[in-house]
Amino acid sequence: MVTDILDPAEVKKHFDRIGHFRILVLGRSNAGKTTLLQRVCNTAELPEIFNAKGEKTNSNQRGYHNIEDELIFRSNPGFVFHDSRGFETGSVKELNLMKDFVADRACTLKLEKRIHAIWFCISMADYERPILAAEEKFFNQCNTGNVPVIAVLTKADALKIPALNQLMKEKGLTMREAKPGVGEFAAEMLSKLRTRIESQLSGCKYPPKAYLSMASMNQEGADCASLLRCTTEALNELELQKLVISTQQANIVLNIEYSVKQ
Repeated sequence: MVTDILDPAEVKKHFDRIGHFRILVLGRSNAGKTTLLQRVCNTAELPEIFNAKGEKTNSNQRGYHNIEDELIFRSNPGFVFHDSRGFETGSVKELNLMKDFVADRACTLKLEKRIHAIWFCISMADYERPILAAEEKFFNQCNTGNVPVIAVLTKADALKIPALNQLMKEKGLTMREAKPGVGEFAAEMLSKLRTRIESQLSGCKYPPKAYLSMASMNQEGADCASLLRCTTEALNELELQKLVISTQQANIVLNIEYSVKQ
């Protein structure tokens, strides 16, 4: 594990050798992907988008990113994100494009172009059918090699409304009577939903390496330390662990936490 807090010289060394920490972000439209990335990069601004040639583009239209495009937030240029529209169309063509991208970028000799992690966002707002055929195809057909896939269960707070409705219906409570128990009941719903998702995806050929639920990412100051910690722990290489930590020098808690691990 990382055994020392990275000083500026150490940070520069990692970026000079490897470049940015590059993440492929997957998931359906409205899964909270952009909001999640904004919180990770501590900004309310949209990312700047650059094509494969490094030219700035204006393709910030929802659901229509070219997977080769680089999404970079000015507040934290240490991260480079890629977004796929394969789960918007569900087409075989888009799935194959994504598989080719992963196969190429997971093992390319150009270190500055290699992807280091994949965040697969699954919205809990879609709690009735969180996993569809498109998701199963990815986890059955896309071999990501040494690149870890983190299943990020986004919008966990969206379960509060169905939890309230279910409490009122099942126990015959009024809204006022049901509200105090909503938090606990929503947490139970999330736990059961996560178990169901893990069970479903564990039967796939290439299941996620880790699962993590996130809530209230639309609130300013929302804490993403758990996602960064989960990503760091999923990485196999010490140098990559140092790189992801170095992109978050402002996150003192995470930095110190990894400085004391053996």
